[in-house]
Amino acid sequence: MFKKEMFKNKNASQNLMEYSILYHTIIPFILSALAVVLITIVAERYGTKTGGVIGTLPSTIVIAFLFIALDKGTEFASESVAVVPVEMGINLVFLLLFTLLASRKILVALAGSLLGWTALTIVIFYSNLTSIVVSLALFALCFVVTFILLDKGKKITSQTSTEVHYTPLKLLSRSLIAGTVIAIAVSFSNVGVILSGIFSVFPAIFLSTMLISMREHGPQFAGAMAKGMIYGSPSVVSYAVAIYFLYPLAGILVGTIVSFLIGVVVTLVLFLLRKKIS
Repeated sequence: MFKKEMFKNKNASQNLMEYSILYHTIIPFILSALAVVLITIVAERYGTKTGGVIGTLPSTIVIAFLFIALDKGTEFASESVAVVPVEMGINLVFLLLFTLLASRKILVALAGSLLGWTALTIVIFYSNLTSIVVSLALFALCFVVTFILLDKGKKITSQTSTEVHYTPLKLLSRSLIAGTVIAIAVSFSNVGVILSGIFSVFPAIFLSTMLISMREHGPQFAGAMAKGMIYGSPSVVSYAVAIYFLYPLAGILVGTIVSFLIGVVVTLVLFLLRKKIS
């Protein structure tokens, strides 16, 4: 009898470990790799405005909060998502800093933008922000300021298509960069109410997209890519706000589906309006 219990416990532990590896590593790696490859290819073929809008369609945040809700419940997920809009605003500051430092070495741009992101994130963490309204207001402020600084201050203009010869090695390297960064970030996305919200929108896709853009096309293209992703960021925020209200009311399945559809609608609106920005 004791041996049977030991065997059952061993199987349960093994299943839990397999589930954890699937959630924390494999799914985020595959999704993020596909997302970044899609963003960069779309931007290279159709311009940075289109790439930025398509690239900010809710993707990893959907998986992160789906598993957070399954693991900790809808109330925990709803509380965690309150910090997402302001953290998304900090991600826009990350893009701004990367662009401002992009004329220097890529390591300087990376270090400076990550230091800025870390400093602002620490402030948010210790503020214990729980109001979705305040969070949204701070996102709106970051959105307006970062976009204007790039558009009017730095006079970053959107880039049109650029010729790129795609090889399996090039696509593989893009996938590995994106997948590795995001798999690490998602590993920390289930460790407390505020931290779960913060790490669910860690700027991993932004980071890997900027690194690839800088490495392959230079600072001008990277800046245009940043501007495009800033413009497209409301789609992720709309998804976050939707699950904040819908998870407790409608449950995980309906809440996720309806919230994603809302994110898609916002993305379509931004896509249709993209020609109005320079």
